Amino acid sequence: MNQSMLRQERTAGLMFALPFCVSLFVFFVYALVRTVLFSFQTYDLFSTPEWVGVANYIALLTDPLFALALKHSLAFAVVVTTLQTGLALLLALAANQKIKGRGAFRTIFYFPSILSSAAMTLIFLWLFQRQGLINQGLGWLSAHGGLIVTGGLLFFALQTLQFLWKRRKYTWMRWGDPFNGLVSFAVTVVVMVIMAGYGIGVRALEQPVAITWLNTREVWGPLPRTIWAIVAMNIFTTVPTLMLLYLAGLQSIPESLYEAARIEGASRWQQLRHVTWPRLMPVSFTVVTLGIIGTLQMFDQVALLGDAAPLESKVTLAYFTYHNAFPPGGSPRIGMASAAALVLATLTLILVLIQRAVGVSETTND
Repeated sequence: MNQSMLRQERTAGLMFALPFCVSLFVFFVYALVRTVLFSFQTYDLFSTPEWVGVANYIALLTDPLFALALKHSLAFAVVVTTLQTGLALLLALAANQKIKGRGAFRTIFYFPSILSSAAMTLIFLWLFQRQGLINQGLGWLSAHGGLIVTGGLLFFALQTLQFLWKRRKYTWMRWGDPFNGLVSFAVTVVVMVIMAGYGIGVRALEQPVAITWLNTREVWGPLPRTIWAIVAMNIFTTVPTLMLLYLAGLQSIPESLYEAARIEGASRWQQLRHVTWPRLMPVSFTVVTLGIIGTLQMFDQVALLGDAAPLESKVTLAYFTYHNAFPPGGSPRIGMASAAALVLATLTLILVLIQRAVGVSETTND
């Protein structure tokens, strides 16, 4: 290859990389530098910025709303990342089974992730109303709790009886045999329908369940009840995408490893623990890292709540930043917002580094 062709290839490469470099400089490097400068100034978008040193950071440390937002963001990140990682893995294991119609199951599992966040938030706002579907479902469970427990015990008893009976002839029979399970389930449903018809195990509620999910300041555990509703929304929309990552990881595991494990007499649990999980370590690292970043920066679902929930019950670090930049009825506090944004970015970076150092490994653990 002569020098002329080399120069042409280098020029073409630079031209392809130029749009990315320009956007990186404008929207990241320049924006980061301006944010750092604004964090040491007072600025309301209309007057000239004034240098105030670290006053904005000191104001953050003494602001009770910032402390509340920090607590909410950290608790939200831990709860959502843990739950969505576990649910994504379970869904991927279910979708990876060789059963009829698994393509349809995968489509159903993935369907929530193709809906826009705004649309899903509006749907969940309706579901979490005092007379919404969530409260109605809880009321039904409360009324039929005795019947459900009885049905569960009956299913367990029927399954155990079938297992003990057939085990006498077939030593390979397992408690969780699918055919036995189908028979037990059918008999249980018939018995439950008859019991419900006679009102056995069903109690009448004195008043309908009317939990206030959104417009409340009540706290459940580490989070306000309002943010628990957002936890449900967030998990419902993010788990399908994470499930696809786990599904791709499961399909990359060689079948020969499972065959060798079965020859050695490994049970399904042992195969999952010693073959599947170690091979999914890089995927789990990606899922957990994306989960931490996404949950710490969660903003849109809180913003879309609007006036449906009090500020103290929904504020997170990302929303705190927006609330200072564009306070309702007040002058923009760009300095405070910039300082909060930098704290959020630094916190995200630190947690990702901690997760990489002591959390899920990014390499396969053979």
